[in-house]
Amino acid sequence: MDLPVITAEDVDALLPMPDAIRLNAQAYILLSQGQTRVPQRTVLESDAGVTLFMPAYVPSTRDLTLKVVSVFPGNVARGLPTLHALVLVLDAETGVPLALVDGTRLTALRTGAGVGAATEVLAREDSRVLALFGAGGQAPDQVAAILAVRPIEEVRIYTPSGRSAARLAEAMAARYPHVTFRRASTPREAVRGADIITCVTTSSTPVFDPADVAPGTHINGVGSFTPQMREVQVKGLSRLRVFVDSLAAAQAEAGDLIQAVEEGHLRWEEVTEIGRVLAGAAPGRRSAEEITFFKSVGVAVQDALTAGEIVRRRRGGSND
Repeated sequence: MDLPVITAEDVDALLPMPDAIRLNAQAYILLSQGQTRVPQRTVLESDAGVTLFMPAYVPSTRDLTLKVVSVFPGNVARGLPTLHALVLVLDAETGVPLALVDGTRLTALRTGAGVGAATEVLAREDSRVLALFGAGGQAPDQVAAILAVRPIEEVRIYTPSGRSAARLAEAMAARYPHVTFRRASTPREAVRGADIITCVTTSSTPVFDPADVAPGTHINGVGSFTPQMREVQVKGLSRLRVFVDSLAAAQAEAGDLIQAVEEGHLRWEEVTEIGRVLAGAAPGRRSAEEITFFKSVGVAVQDALTAGEIVRRRRGGSND
């Protein structure tokens, strides 16, 4: 079988971030409207990490995919990325494999794009300062997506050691010379005065103090994806409204919210799928003082629409 392999470079060349944001907004809408077939992902734990198997089918676009993604935190000490992934794209009419897509690059792109879609409808339009927790492989796309939807002037990056934060700040400054990037020495320094906070870490404990969050802030929680992990602590965030990519997935995997519900600080009835907001079926931000929190665990329909569009563009067609 001669199966095309779409590399990370191909992904970047074929799908710019603004297009990826539009695709992921569509993915969220279709998911919330029940127009996708997305089984709960299979999670396989091993001694050193976790591997996820994520199938999806979108009837309206005929996108059929399977993603395999591994998250091995110990890879950092080995000089390897924490996350590796591969996406198999199938022909929905015949089941014939069409392509293998670099899933590591695709995951970073679609995760950033999903946050971009949510930030566009939840963050204040005058947002200027972004606080970023985490400086791993997915962090650059988080920055790129938020810069695509809000006029950010300053990005503060925090990591415990500070070394990776400094490296990312230098790299991002070269890429976006009109934006000030700097390493924050403490979580408080990153958060105070920030309009948007994005967390993309593998932390099992909250990475910032809710008391430091100003009214009107928008928060994105991206890194935690198991019931035991919690980057963001809901308790202490006043006038809070919570949004998710998938309610079913969040109830199974989003430790930030699962633990908050168990502790009595949140009710699932108060949580809104972002696809409903994007479709105009539910309100997004309702005032300049609200704190909005978008919790994403990642859903396979994002991979399906994103990978499917990349394959179509490679073949010379597009659904856009």
